[in-house]
Amino acid sequence: MKNLTLAIEDHVLDEARQIAARRRTTVNAIVRDFLTRIVAEESRIEEARRGLIDLMDNSTAQLGADYAWNREDAYEERLRPRHEHPDLRGGRSRG
Repeated sequence: MKNLTLAIEDHVLDEARQIAARRRTTVNAIVRDFLTRIVAEESRIEEARRGLIDLMDNSTAQLGADYAWNREDAYEERLRPRHEHPDLRGGRSRG
């Protein structure tokens, strides 16, 4: 395990020590846990990003080479908002 030296305002360190004491831990443990969580979160984000890129790369969906979105397409009935689509409301259709 590596050591890390931080420059921090005195009042911040004093408050951090009080928080650590209330939590029955150390400032070192709080900082270590915080950094561990940040690294894990970034890893999850990167994994999700890679998954989306793989999904796009392997998708067989085709819009056509000359297809371009326009404002009118976005408001057409066939492009219902998510909450109105029956497949996304537990399979119930409007009746």
